[in-house]
Amino acid sequence: MPRFPTLLRSFGINLRKMKSAWRGYARFRADRAKFRAGLPATFAWGDEFPVLDEWDDSSGGVGAYFQQDLRVARWVHEAQPRRHVDLGSRLDGFIGSLAVFREVEVLDIRPQPAEVPNVRFRQLDIMQELPAEWRACTDSLSCLHSIEHFGLGRYGDPIDPEGHLKGLKQLMAMVEPGGRFYLSTPIGPQRIEFNAHRVFAPATLLGWFAEGWTIEEFAVINDAGQLIENPARSTAEIETHFGCKLGVGIIAARKQPHLT
Repeated sequence: MPRFPTLLRSFGINLRKMKSAWRGYARFRADRAKFRAGLPATFAWGDEFPVLDEWDDSSGGVGAYFQQDLRVARWVHEAQPRRHVDLGSRLDGFIGSLAVFREVEVLDIRPQPAEVPNVRFRQLDIMQELPAEWRACTDSLSCLHSIEHFGLGRYGDPIDPEGHLKGLKQLMAMVEPGGRFYLSTPIGPQRIEFNAHRVFAPATLLGWFAEGWTIEEFAVINDAGQLIENPARSTAEIETHFGCKLGVGIIAARKQPHLT
């Protein structure tokens, strides 16, 4: 069973946020009174929208998603592929970054009703056998923070404990010989945190590319949010998960020319 605080968050109840908001309410009331006392008549007083826990926030978060999206977008920009296809990455993050400078074909099991410039969308379940036109179809493929969800049912996909392996097989088949595959996923002690995601041991992630692929770039975002590019892949580092309990591993790999 999930821990009680986790279960509460699933129902929209965040005890830590509630505590912070309660402390901030007194400040909100004082600020409101001060502001209203000096409010010119040119402004009507509209509905109030208390924001109670952002007093000490920074100007913006530079979290794991941001760093991952920025890094892989740069790799794609430098590579200048003929065609780029993405499976399941964030439309409002990585895809948005790519769409600034190139066309992107996006596949996802979920529908996408919005039309976005430079983005072509198709709904597809990657755990199923690929349609013929998608086999060896691209010289550049990305799948960022998606494979860990395959088969957990979180996004309406069918339950399948082997969903990540079935999806990985199909993804690798999409890349033409000599093409690149950009993949990221949570790393740490290998486990399932149902039904949010899987966490893969780095040995598992790196092992997927041990035969028929050349890893050109490898990066880790550790638990502190620090991006480490091309860390030493020693046995000790791999076995200790690069110090991560819930980090991110990012791989750029090239498919060897003789593979199909």
